Amino acid sequence: MLHTRGMRSGIARRAARAAWLLAAAALIVGSVPAGPCIGLSAQSPPRSSADPWQSAVAHAVHMAPEARIVVLDAQSGRMLAAGHLPEAARTLANPGSALKPLLLYELVSAGRWDPSRRIACNRRLRIAGRSLNCSHPPAEPMNAEEALTWSCNTYFAAVAGTLRTDELRGLLAQTGLLGQTGLAPGEATAVFRDPHNIDEIRLALLGVEGVRVTPLEMAAAYRWLAAQLAAHPDSPASSVVRGGLADSASFGMGGAAALGGVPVAGKTGTASLDLGGQTHGWFMGMAPAVAPSVVIAVYVPAGYGGDAARVAAELLAHSPLRQP
Repeated sequence: MLHTRGMRSGIARRAARAAWLLAAAALIVGSVPAGPCIGLSAQSPPRSSADPWQSAVAHAVHMAPEARIVVLDAQSGRMLAAGHLPEAARTLANPGSALKPLLLYELVSAGRWDPSRRIACNRRLRIAGRSLNCSHPPAEPMNAEEALTWSCNTYFAAVAGTLRTDELRGLLAQTGLLGQTGLAPGEATAVFRDPHNIDEIRLALLGVEGVRVTPLEMAAAYRWLAAQLAAHPDSPASSVVRGGLADSASFGMGGAAALGGVPVAGKTGTASLDLGGQTHGWFMGMAPAVAPSVVIAVYVPAGYGGDAARVAAELLAHSPLRQP
């Protein structure tokens, strides 16, 4: 059984981090990621660009030709670079677990959820006939930070149980998630269906039903989150979410993002447009992990969150943040 509290110890965290850094040697331009739905383009590697961020995006798109990628300046919200921007503006997809940090931050900030509360998970979860089993290793009861690191659906289903049917829309709207961003012409607007019962609240908070958003809206929402973390650095909500996102993108469910050689805090998400249909993947990140200067959004229309995290690693490996 994985002892998540032990995983948080300094020795275990350094060991986990070292394992990822050893694997980083395999991340070179032209390397094939492990995900089943992400492959190499048949075209030649991209030439360098005068714009370093756009050049980095070009390398990531070369790895995953269908990926929608958005890079925002964390302070101003200005778009620094994008891949397949028209598609990113029009794509509406369930956000999956990438929604969890936003709502966790809001609920802990409002005193609605005690982040020290531990919840046991046997990795089996069904909601309204849907199988939402957890993919994390066996674990002792987790607190909020650990549950975010390992993306525990059971934990966040319990969090969802504290919400009323009439308040989820307001919580999401506050992050900027449910409105146009102005980042691209002709962008679509999120589709949100107000839940009518507790199961629908749980499915919405887990990002698998009732809410579809664009990569632009997700980028704007994570920029909102980055601003909150910077404005309230010592609050319990900031501590929990910052720690969970940093660990998620280091040794947790989004650990593949660490292969880019840049410290990043982020979250993966996997969902499908239809029950039992083809999955799509997200990686939402802030880099560097301490005092982020950019927010990155990666959406892959066919694949998993881990695939999107590998694309993010390729982006970061060629970014201005990568130190020689």
